[in-house]
Amino acid sequence: MKKLIKDGYVIDTQNMTMERKDVLIEAKTVVAIDKNISPDADTQVINAEGKLVCPGLIDMHVHLREPGFEAKETIATGTLAAVHGGFSAVACMPNTNPVCDSKATVRFILDKARIFAKSKVYPIAAITKGSEGKEITEMADLMDAGAVAFSDDGQPVMDAGVMYKAMQYAKMLDAVIISHCEDKGLSSDGVMNEGYYSTILGLKGIPKAAEEIMVARDIILAKATKCRLHIAHVSTKGSVELVRRAKEDGINVTCEAAPHHFTLTDSAVEGYDTSTKVNPPLRSEEDVEAVKQGLADGTIDAIATDHAPHTAEEKKVEYQYAPFGLIGLETAVGLVFTELVDKGVLTPVQAVCKLTKAPADILKISGGFLTKGCTADITIIDPDVECTVNPEDFKSKARNTPFAGRRLKGAAVMTIVNGEVVFDSQIAFEK
Repeated sequence: MKKLIKDGYVIDTQNMTMERKDVLIEAKTVVAIDKNISPDADTQVINAEGKLVCPGLIDMHVHLREPGFEAKETIATGTLAAVHGGFSAVACMPNTNPVCDSKATVRFILDKARIFAKSKVYPIAAITKGSEGKEITEMADLMDAGAVAFSDDGQPVMDAGVMYKAMQYAKMLDAVIISHCEDKGLSSDGVMNEGYYSTILGLKGIPKAAEEIMVARDIILAKATKCRLHIAHVSTKGSVELVRRAKEDGINVTCEAAPHHFTLTDSAVEGYDTSTKVNPPLRSEEDVEAVKQGLADGTIDAIATDHAPHTAEEKKVEYQYAPFGLIGLETAVGLVFTELVDKGVLTPVQAVCKLTKAPADILKISGGFLTKGCTADITIIDPDVECTVNPEDFKSKARNTPFAGRRLKGAAVMTIVNGEVVFDSQIAFEK
């Protein structure tokens, strides 16, 4: 059956425009985008009046936890959460058990995804074997198996010599290195941002320099190797400025920001809610504003959730003993529209580009645009709908969110993957 999305504001990420049009889908393909398309008798009509019709959203930084940590999340539950959040595709980080450092593990993830995933899944493989930071992986083999990028996310590559070799190898493959920037010598056993709140709460702080030193180091290495470098989850004013200067110098660097880093400050740790324990930590108001400015001026290319599920038992402990991480797939769109679009930091088109075209371009995967002939991966967003975050409604296995009870404006109401509706919130179908 054909599907016709009627009267929505179609976002064109290539030309940075938003225009009221119809989108006609046949099988897995967009066959027409135009005004006043008339449906056939057997066409399913989707009323998108007043809503944004976007390329399928892509989250380039999630933790699906499978294999090895299925109590936290699985490929099935993580991708179900993804499509409910509006994401038609996710790229999953390699800190699983075993670490995704072999062709067998990459293939396992892809095989599982083919059977159980609601969204598309793109594996990211480890930079070093076991993510131990000592010996680089067989990147060419991993890419042949289906890996789209390389990262030791969750752990930094502390040895500059190892990172240098990894970038040289990645450069030959035109692969992107995604760097978790953290100097362990500075962060050590810290649990939150070092500053006023860590002092009054009696918690060990992580200085901003722990991130910024590694951002600077990896930018220098990227300049030396001409490797494509992507900085994950930038969180400080200094990091934003380092990336800005690197781009001005022509260095091939991109970066991402997570919604919690442009929404919350370290004051959220008051009350010792372990859902606020993330790495890098929630920073100061000055840093939050710098991240917003980086998003506005294009220094920060993409928005990615760093969806990091944990079990309730793991998080219901003293703050210093809880694992780092919060979940973000099902709150991302609401936070982007509430904190960035509604407050004038980004236009709707700019926001959608950071959730679609930018991650697709960085990872060199399909998607990120909506034109005639493209695969029908589409997200429909209602920018005006308001809802209260209720973790009990989440499709993720996890509940570790600091946004429970928060009122958000804007949400994905339909997700289409390969021409099939995989999530439908409230748009009426008509024959």
